[in-house]
Amino acid sequence: MSLTTQAVLAASPILLTGLLLVGFRIPAKWAMPLAYALTIGIAVSVWGVQWLHVAAASIRGLVTAVDILLIVFGAILLLNTLEASGAVTTIRYSFTQISDDRRVQVVIVAWLFGSFIEGAAGFGTPAAVVAPLLVALRFPPACAVMLGLMVQSTAVTFGAVGTPILIGVERGLGEDFRNQLEMAEIGVPVFLRMVTSRAALLHAIVGTLMPTLMVMMMTRFFGMRRSWTAGLSILPFTLVGGLAFTVPYLLTAIFLGPEFPSLLGAMVGLFVVTFCARRKWLVPRETWKFETQSAWPEEWRSDAVVPEALETRDHTVMPIWLAWLPYVALALLLVATRLQQLPLGGWLKHPAVSLDWNVFETGIKAQSQPLYLPAFMLLIVVALTFVLHRMSAAAMRGAVLRSSRVLLGAGFVLIFTVPMVQVYINSGTNTSGLMSMPVAMAEWTAQHAGRAWPALAGVIGALGAFIAGSNTVSNMMFVAFQASVAQRLAFSAAWIIALQAVGAAAGNMIAVHNVVAASATVGLLGREGSTLRKTLLPTIYYLVALGVLGMIVASAAG
Repeated sequence: MSLTTQAVLAASPILLTGLLLVGFRIPAKWAMPLAYALTIGIAVSVWGVQWLHVAAASIRGLVTAVDILLIVFGAILLLNTLEASGAVTTIRYSFTQISDDRRVQVVIVAWLFGSFIEGAAGFGTPAAVVAPLLVALRFPPACAVMLGLMVQSTAVTFGAVGTPILIGVERGLGEDFRNQLEMAEIGVPVFLRMVTSRAALLHAIVGTLMPTLMVMMMTRFFGMRRSWTAGLSILPFTLVGGLAFTVPYLLTAIFLGPEFPSLLGAMVGLFVVTFCARRKWLVPRETWKFETQSAWPEEWRSDAVVPEALETRDHTVMPIWLAWLPYVALALLLVATRLQQLPLGGWLKHPAVSLDWNVFETGIKAQSQPLYLPAFMLLIVVALTFVLHRMSAAAMRGAVLRSSRVLLGAGFVLIFTVPMVQVYINSGTNTSGLMSMPVAMAEWTAQHAGRAWPALAGVIGALGAFIAGSNTVSNMMFVAFQASVAQRLAFSAAWIIALQAVGAAAGNMIAVHNVVAASATVGLLGREGSTLRKTLLPTIYYLVALGVLGMIVASAAG
C-alpha cells in the first residue's frame, strides 16, 4: 500500500471529526462515536491491528477519560462552592475595583491567571478553571470557553512545570538520536536546554500578540457592535500584557530551563498588569462592557450563567482576601506537587496509590495517578473552602449535586473521544508492518515538503495535539520523526523540534477533548463545533506566524 493511500486513510477520522463538528455543526455526542467507529474499522481492516490491542487501547483511553472528568468535576465543584459561600460576588467586586473594563479583565484573568494555572498544572486545567471563573464574572459562557481555550497556547510548552519538554521531548527522542547526541558530546540534558530556549523565543515572538487577539475575538464575536476595532483600541495595554508575560518567560527559559517559564512569566505579568490597570495606565477612557444578560443571543447562553440574585448580595460580607484564598491555595498546591525539588509529588505518585496496568499483556499501559491529578488538589481546596467560608452542609450538598449533573453529558462524549485517540496512536502495533496512522501522515507530508519543512513542522505538532489533546503526547509521537527529517534535510534538529513543541502547544486550542471538557464546565455541551470555528482562527495565526519564523531561523541555523 502506497504512503499516499496510508496518509489518506489515516487522515479520514480527523477529517470526519472536523466535517461533522465544524461543517455540519453536529454535537460531539454524535460525531465522536462515528469517528471512533471509523478509526477502529481502519485500524483493524487496513492496518491489521488485533482486536485485543484495540480493546487495550480503548481501555487506556477510558482511564484517561475518567482522569479528565475528575478534573472537570473538581473545577465546577470549586466554582459552585464559591458561589454558594458568596465568594463569587466578592471576587467580582474585587475586579471592578481594579477595572470594570472587560478587556482588562481578559488580560488579567484569562491570559495571566490562566497561564499561571497552565504553568502549574497543564492537562487542560486552565480552561476548566478559567472558563467557569469568567462565567462567574458575568462573561457569556460561549465567550468564556473560547477564551479559556485560547489560554492554552503560549504557556503550554512549559506547562505542568515543563512536562512537555522534560517528558514529551525527552522520551520521544529515540535511541538512535540519543546515541548521536552522546557521540557529539552534547548529551540529552544540554539538547533539551537548546530546545527550551528556542521554543521560548518562538513563543515569545508569536505569543506576545495573544492577549490582543483574545480581546479582539471577544469584541468581534461577543460585543454589541461585533467590532475588531473595539479590541484594537486597547492595543497599548494588551501589548504590555503580552510583553509582561513573554519577556520574563523567555529569560526564565534561557537561564533556568523548562520548569518555570510559564509560572514566573505569569507571576511577573500579573504584578505589572494589575499595577497598570489600577492606575488606568494605557486603558481607554471609554469602558467596554457586554450587553445586559437579557439581550444575549441564545447561542451565548447556558444553564451555567450565575443567577442574577447573586448580584444583590453584599460584597462586604466576606473579605476580598478570604474570597480569593481558595484560588491562591490551589495555585500553591499545584506548584508544591509539581516541583521536583519537593518530595510531595513523589509521594502522591507512589505505586501504592497509582494504577499501572499492562492491559491484557499487550504492552499498552493504562496509567493513572489519582492523587497527583489536579482534580485532587481541587477537591482539597473545596474542603478547605467549606471550612474557611463557614458553609452549611445543605449549601455544600447543593454544590455537589449541581456539579455532578455536568458529568453525564461530558462523560458520554469523552468515553468515545479519548479511546479513539488511543486506538489511533497505538495503531503502530499491527500485522501489516505499517507505521502508526499519525506517523504515516507526517511521513507523507515530509516527503512532499522538502526544504519547506520548517514551515510545516509546527503543523505536525498541532496535528498531534489535535488528535491527542496533549502537547506532551504530540512530542512523544513526533520528536524522533522530526529529528530524522531535520537530519535528512540538513536543518538544525534543535530548531525543528522546537517548532514541533510550539506547534503542539497551539494545537491545544482546537483539541477535541479539550473543547468538550471546557464546554462541560460552562454548560455548553453540544455546541463544540461553534467553539472550534472560533478557536481555529487563533490556531491558524499561531501556525502561520510560526511557519514564517521557522523558515527564517531553521534555514539560517542550518
